[in-house]
Amino acid sequence: MEILVIGAGVVGLAIARALAIRGHSVVVCEATGGIGNGVSSRNSEVIHGGMYYPEGSLRARHCVEGRRMLYAFCESHGVPHRRCGKLIVATDAIEQSKIEGIYEQGLANDVEGLSFLSAGQAHALEPHLSCVGAVLSEQTGIVDSHALMLALQGDFEAAGGVMAFRTPVERIERGAEGWQATTGGPDPMVLPVDGVVNAAGLGARAIAQATETYPAERIPPLVLAKGNYFSCEGKPAFSRLIYPAPVDGGLGIHLTLDLAGRMRFGPDVEWIEREAYEVDPLRGASFYTAIRRYWPSLPDGALVPDYAGIRPKLTGPGEKAADFVIDGPAEHGLTGLVQLFGIESPGLTSCLALADDVARRLEA
Repeated sequence: MEILVIGAGVVGLAIARALAIRGHSVVVCEATGGIGNGVSSRNSEVIHGGMYYPEGSLRARHCVEGRRMLYAFCESHGVPHRRCGKLIVATDAIEQSKIEGIYEQGLANDVEGLSFLSAGQAHALEPHLSCVGAVLSEQTGIVDSHALMLALQGDFEAAGGVMAFRTPVERIERGAEGWQATTGGPDPMVLPVDGVVNAAGLGARAIAQATETYPAERIPPLVLAKGNYFSCEGKPAFSRLIYPAPVDGGLGIHLTLDLAGRMRFGPDVEWIEREAYEVDPLRGASFYTAIRRYWPSLPDGALVPDYAGIRPKLTGPGEKAADFVIDGPAEHGLTGLVQLFGIESPGLTSCLALADDVARRLEA
């Protein structure tokens, strides 16, 4: 099959790699001038365990399977990563009940390396931590996301795949025997293919709207949730990631580490109407309040505005978080077309498992 993959983020690259390795002829069209310039470059770079998501959901299944696959891929391809572990902490009785539920959900989701810790046990692991209890996830880690995407691109191109940068897809129409995509950019073209995968992240809804015969009622709303990050000056106070109990729209303002050991905090949840990536320094006040619940000794003036990302959500404030949407031929009836919507966290962790899922749907 000749297949077009739209979007060169971590999920698009993983899908393109999987299809090329299976022997398909694959082209990736990316609107920007390089890989990972959207959602994939503006996240926490965390390899998630898989304990937050409802049992049997796509997010649960692909996160757990994808995590195992991702660690193996990083080992075999020399991608920098570290299985550092994380603590999900409670600072009062209400949060204690929440993290107990997360622990039970993790067990139901077949997440390895989970244990429930008392305040004393958690403090023994992280002396600067303040909590009444915690869940330890030994399988959580961090990864150099750009190095991961370069490795995926390398495998893809080695298998004969072709990258087309600065090539926005403007329309997808039914062809005589498959599909044809009309692209813009400096070298416009009409590309006939047997299959199309829409992995355009924040642009997925627009691509779906530009797809002839794809039912408009199957296109979900796009809800933009901006996540701001602040970096922290000074020597790292923790050796593991520290997550509070989840909040509406996200996992709370958590402490993550990069591979150099630098601490950063975020993301928060800022519901927005349009894409905007500036970090307002005034949001730092709410960060100090949230962080000091579990790190009371956070020094004044330690937080510095860093970067922001935008989650391509399908649900808004107060609504139950939606599952990943993978809309393939079995669902919509159009041969050779797969649309992906709402691939936010844990999309990076899930990328290799998502890729295999999409490949199976196209080949069915």
